[in-house]
Parts: sequence; structure tokens; C-alpha cells
Amino acid sequence: MHSIRSIVHPTDFSDLSAAAFAHALRIALAARCRLHLLHVSQYDAAEALAFPHALRLLAQWGLSAEDDPPWVVASKLGIEVDNIRLKLQEPTRAIVDFLNDHESDLVVLATHGRDGVAHWLQGSVAEAVFRRSAIPTLFITPGSRGFVDQVSGDVKLRRALVPVDFSPPADLTVEIVRRFGRALTGHHIGVDLIHVGEKAPRVKTFSASAPLPPVMLRSGHVVDAIVEAAMEFEADIIAMPTAGHHGVLDALRGSTTERVVRHAPCPVLALSVAS
Repeated sequence: MHSIRSIVHPTDFSDLSAAAFAHALRIALAARCRLHLLHVSQYDAAEALAFPHALRLLAQWGLSAEDDPPWVVASKLGIEVDNIRLKLQEPTRAIVDFLNDHESDLVVLATHGRDGVAHWLQGSVAEAVFRRSAIPTLFITPGSRGFVDQVSGDVKLRRALVPVDFSPPADLTVEIVRRFGRALTGHHIGVDLIHVGEKAPRVKTFSASAPLPPVMLRSGHVVDAIVEAAMEFEADIIAMPTAGHHGVLDALRGSTTERVVRHAPCPVLALSVAS
């Protein structure tokens, strides 16, 4: 993820997915890129929801007027918001087809809830979609502490937690989350490294001006240790390097990444990294 040119955000425009929508829009603003909003609806009229929904949030953040047309927003803020309505009965196939047909650099997802997109992440739909994708994925769990304020649009991204192991290597994950932080805040963010085990792997840095702290060693249950460290160090994001020949969430069902996402106190960025 050298730069973000296109973001995909499946949404049902519900209160449950509002936090993820705010994160997707704010990241698109920082990257000055295209934001694709995918949603399921049986009504053609719902296609009109996407841009007004984004425009209301931009106006609330003081960045545009509610009556600004799309081309004015694109010229003023450097972003383009596209709406894609998916067939109600075929969300899996529609999302997979869209990701296959459109080059995307980041997927932003709400992960829990009873209806809409949140429901897609339970069972076969999630597995079918994300086992076929190597696209970096940012998971936002409603109720967790996000790094984008929905009311003001302010970004609070100061510290990242990166769980490290001997495989896959965490070097690239550290560099990616640092670049991600700089893109959103304009400055370096702190990175804490954690390994659950007796001996820490080596992690090299790509930047001599920003040395890494020693890897913290923890014992016990891997997921619990990661979640507890995120709370202890008040991490604003957890960046998870994920191996797998099918993509970023190859082992989504029961994987460490999935279980961290489920319990994390902050957003989780899952990244496909070669072993």
C-alpha cells in the first residue's frame, strides 16, 4: 500500500456502520482519492443515497456546503464519491466482482451488527469475499474507539500496535502503518511492537530517523495479550500482518486476525504480507 488512490467501503448507511463510513470518508479526504460506496438495496432510488450522505458529513465537518454538487466537492476537496448498488440477493458475488474489476488500495468495513453489511461478515459471505482478496482491510467495530471523530472529522491517530512473529515478517507492516499515519496526520506516529512468546523476532526499520522500540514480550493467550496491550498502550490502531496464499484474510474463520478484530478496542488494519 504505497499510496491510496481508491477506497472501497460496503455500507448500509445505518447507525451501526456510521463509524466505518466516517473513517472511509476521512481517509479518502486525506488521500484525495476516489471512494466507492457499495450497498445492498432492492430500490433503484437508493442509488441517490451515497453522495448526499457523504455531503452531509462533509458539511458537518465544515469542509463543504450541503448544496455543493459532486464536481464542486471534487474540485475543492480532491475526492470523488461513487455509489454502487449491489443486488440484494447476491452480495458476495457482487462484492467479489467489483473488487476483481476495480483496482482498489483499501477496503473499510464495519464488522458487527444484525443487519446490512455487518451481517455479511458472518458466515459464508465473509469467507467467500475476503479469502479471495489481498487488499489491505481496515476493520471498524461499532463501540470501539475509532481514530476519526464522527462529529468533527478530527483524526486522533498517535500510536499503532503491531503484533510481530517470526512469520510473516512485520517489517513491511510497520512501514505501511507509519505511512498510513503520516498520510492522515502529517507527522510520525508511535509504533509499539509485541510478541507473544519467549524470544522476540528481529524487526528492521526502513527509516534511520525513526528507530523502533524493543519488541515487548508477553505470555499467555495470543489474542488476549494483543487486546490487553492495545488497551494498556492506548493504541489507536492495530496493524496485523497476515500470511496466506489466498489473500489478506485467507484464514478469516478462527484466525488470530479475526479474533483480534472481534475483541479489539480500536480499528484493526489487516495486511497481506509474504512469508
